[in-house]
Amino acid sequence: MKNGSKLILMRHGQSVWNKLNLFTGWVDVPLSQEGIDEALEGGKKIQNIPIDVIFVSSLVRAKLTAFLAMSQHESGKVPVVQHDDNRKLKKWGKVHGKESKGHVTPVYSSWKLNERMYGELQGLNKDETRAKYGEEQVRIWRRSFDTKPPGGESLKDTAARTLPYFKKTIIPYLKKGQNVFISAHGNSLRAITMFLEDLSKEEVLKLEIATGEPIIYDYVSGKFVKE
Repeated sequence: MKNGSKLILMRHGQSVWNKLNLFTGWVDVPLSQEGIDEALEGGKKIQNIPIDVIFVSSLVRAKLTAFLAMSQHESGKVPVVQHDDNRKLKKWGKVHGKESKGHVTPVYSSWKLNERMYGELQGLNKDETRAKYGEEQVRIWRRSFDTKPPGGESLKDTAARTLPYFKKTIIPYLKKGQNVFISAHGNSLRAITMFLEDLSKEEVLKLEIATGEPIIYDYVSGKFVKE
């Protein structure tokens, strides 16, 4: 077992709705060309770090970001999605070749890592929404900790589903000395970062996570240290 392990967080690259300035949330849109380029560049920054396991949200923009980033990895390993929640896919998608197994990086997908659900704002233009409801109201919907947009989730709600999954499912891999790569979203990663860095509700509201930019933590003796 290694003395420690690494946790890599990456927010997905720009999506087509990010580019169009639309509230996206759980709407499952792909990356824009800029987002594709961001994911590839982000992958180059982690290409020399061994990666044992990958976690992604259930949304395609996070999955695409992980796959594109791994296409730059020096290991040449193939990210393979694990379908533990689908009996037929799990059985029929099993890898039998011993050599092939050694060139695979398992990928686990969970909705618990999804972006904050923006409810009735999803698909609305952000500038038009500000004009209709006011700058301050939209800021509260987007940046407060426990205020929900109409029909949507607050950051507190997002943390309530993301953090238990992170603690129960992901941290055990780090404890085993494995390096973990998470490709997810601005708000689910803000929730995780709030836990990793022990941020207050006020501090996390100021936290900005850039698209396609890897954030790396060393996990040693049960503690996370940002590189």
